[in-house]
Amino acid sequence: MTKRRSSTFFRSPMAIASLTIVALFIVLAIVAPILWGEQASTPNPDALLQPPSPEHPLGTDSLGRDLLLRTLVATRTSLGMALIATLIGAVAGLAIGALPVVLGPRAQRWFASVINTWLAFPVLLVAMLTVILLGAGSTTAIIALALTMTPSFARLAQTLASRVGGSEYLAAARMLGISRSRQFTRYIMPNIAEPVIVNVTISIGGGLLALSSLSFLGVGIQPPEYDWGRMLSEGFEQVYSMPTAVVGPGVAVVVAGITFGMLGEALAGHMRNHGGGRVMSRRKLGAPPRVEGVAAVEAPTSASKPLLTVDGLSVAFPGEHGWIRPVQDVSFSIAPGEIVGVVGESGSGKSVTMMAVAQLAASGAGVTARTLNFDGQDLLELAPAELRKTLTTSIGVVFQDSLTALNPAKRVGSQLAEIPRVHANASGRSANEQAVAALADVSIPDPERRAKQFPHEFSGGMRQRTLIAMAQIGKPSLIIADEPTTALDVTVQQRVLALLRRECKQTGAAAIVVSHDIAVLAELCQRILVMYAGRIVEDVDVRLLADPEKLAHPYTRALAASLPDLETDLTKPLATIAGEPPDLSLPLVGCGFAARCAFATERCRSEAPPMLEHRHGGRIACWHPQDVAESGDTGGAPDRRESEGALV
Repeated sequence: MTKRRSSTFFRSPMAIASLTIVALFIVLAIVAPILWGEQASTPNPDALLQPPSPEHPLGTDSLGRDLLLRTLVATRTSLGMALIATLIGAVAGLAIGALPVVLGPRAQRWFASVINTWLAFPVLLVAMLTVILLGAGSTTAIIALALTMTPSFARLAQTLASRVGGSEYLAAARMLGISRSRQFTRYIMPNIAEPVIVNVTISIGGGLLALSSLSFLGVGIQPPEYDWGRMLSEGFEQVYSMPTAVVGPGVAVVVAGITFGMLGEALAGHMRNHGGGRVMSRRKLGAPPRVEGVAAVEAPTSASKPLLTVDGLSVAFPGEHGWIRPVQDVSFSIAPGEIVGVVGESGSGKSVTMMAVAQLAASGAGVTARTLNFDGQDLLELAPAELRKTLTTSIGVVFQDSLTALNPAKRVGSQLAEIPRVHANASGRSANEQAVAALADVSIPDPERRAKQFPHEFSGGMRQRTLIAMAQIGKPSLIIADEPTTALDVTVQQRVLALLRRECKQTGAAAIVVSHDIAVLAELCQRILVMYAGRIVEDVDVRLLADPEKLAHPYTRALAASLPDLETDLTKPLATIAGEPPDLSLPLVGCGFAARCAFATERCRSEAPPMLEHRHGGRIACWHPQDVAESGDTGGAPDRRESEGALV
C-alpha cells in the first residue's frame, strides 16, 4: 500500500517539478561552495562592476566578484539557515502544542494561554526585538525566525493533538500504564506527522523569504558572510546602472520560495486524495476462522464475594448553564466470572458510567462516589501510581468504535505487544509472540501476517476481535465491553458474542457489556442493569426478558415490548416508547421516567424512588412496580389494562 501511494505521488506533475528543483538546490548547496567558494569570495580589482559578459554572465559586484558564482555559493547559507530556523520552530512548536496532551488538562490550559499570548505579538515586532537584544547576525536571524514560527506550529500541533488526545486508543494507552514519553512518541506524533511535514515544507519557503528580508534590511547575516538577501541589499545600490546585480539572488529567492510551496501543496494534495485509501492485499488468505458455539456460563453463587462494588457513583460535566449530570447516584456490584449487561436508550449514561469505573472519564468530568471497591481495594483511597497499576493489570476495556480504538499509525501486533512489554517486562520477541498468540486465540486467520498489518487493513469484525484480544492479553479480572457489536452484521455479532463469552469462561474474568440492544444482552448476559436518565432503574435476571409480564419497571417492560421477534405482526407499527428522555442539564426531580410513564403519580414526579430489593430477585427503583398489578397493589396507578397501550 505504501509503495502504491508513493508511486501516485511521484506521477504528479507538480511533485515531479518541485522535487527536481529542490534536488538541484540541494546539489548546489553541497557542491557550489566546494567548487567556487574561494573564487566567489576573492576580490578582483581588475573586474569592478563589469556588465554581463561570457566570462561573467551576470556581471561583477563593486569588489570584482562574479555575481553568478556568488549566487550559487550562497545557496548553502540561504537554504541552510531557512531549514535550521524552520526545524527549530517546528520542534519547539510541537513540544508546546502537542506535549501537553499527555501532561493533563491543567498543562493543556496553561500552554494554550502561552500560545494565544505569543500569537498576539506581531511577527515583525518579535523579530526586531530579538535583533535588538542579541545583535545583528546569522545566529540572531535564525533565532528570530524560529521565534516567529514557533507559535504557528504550536497552534497546528495543539489542534491536531487534541483530536488524538480524545481518542480511545490513547485512553487505552493511558490505562495500560504506557509512559508519557512513549504516548507522545508512539501515539501522538505518528498521527499528526503528515500535516506537520506538509506545514514544515511550506514554511521552509516562507522562512527563506523572511531571512532574505532580514538580510536585505541589514539585520540578518553580516559581511563577510553573505546570503541571497545580503546580495540583494548590496546589489540594490547599482540597480539603476546595472540591473543584473539583483537578478541572480532575486530569481533564486523567488524560485526557491515557490518550489518549497509547490512541494508542500503537492504533499497536501496527495494526502487529501490518498490519506484514507485502502489497497486490498493480493496475498492468499488463511483459513476462515472457526465459529465457536455459544456455551452456557454458570451464574455465580450468591455467596460469591463481589469483584466490583460501586455505590453512589455520579459524573458531571460543566455546561453553559451549570453542571450536566449524565450519571447520578449509580450503585451496583459484579461477582467474579459474572457477565452483566447494561442497557438503555442513547444518552442514558451507560458508557459514561463504565468509563468512570475504569478511570477513563473524559477530560473535565467530575467523578464522585461513596464506594468504588475493586477486588478488595478501595480505588478512592489509592495513590495515582497504585491506582494506575491496579487498573492497567486488572481491567480490560473493549471500546465502542474499533477503528478509533486502535492506533492507526501502529501495526496491530505492536499494539498488542505493548501490554506484555510494559507490564511483564517481556522482551520484544516474547511480546510479539504473545501478540500473535492473542490474535490466534480470537480466531484471526494467519495471525503472524495479520500482526504486521495496520488497523485499516482489518475488517470491522476482525478489529472488534482484536480489541477483545487486547483486553484479555493481560489476563484481567474484569472486562468492560462498550457496545462491542455496534455496526457489525448479525453473523459477525454472533462470532464476537461467542468469543467474549468463551474468553470469560476460559479465564474466569467477569464482564460488563454495554449495549442499547437488549436482544444482544439477552443472549450473552446473566443479568441486566437497566439505565434511564443517568440512573439504574432495574437490576433484573435476564431470564425474565422472555416473559415481560414478570418485569417490574415500566421502562424495562417498554424496552422488552419494543423488541420485535418472529411472531411480531408486521402489518402493525413497531412498538415504541412515546416522549423524549429528560434534559440532564436541568435538575432532575422525582423519577426520570415519570413524564413518559402511564403509571406515574404525583409522588413519581416529586420524589425519586430508592433502589430496593424486589421479589423477582433483583432490584428496582419504582414506586409502582407492575409485576404486582394483578394482586391489586398498584400503589394508586391506573389500571394496567387501560394504560398498557400508552406505555409503548
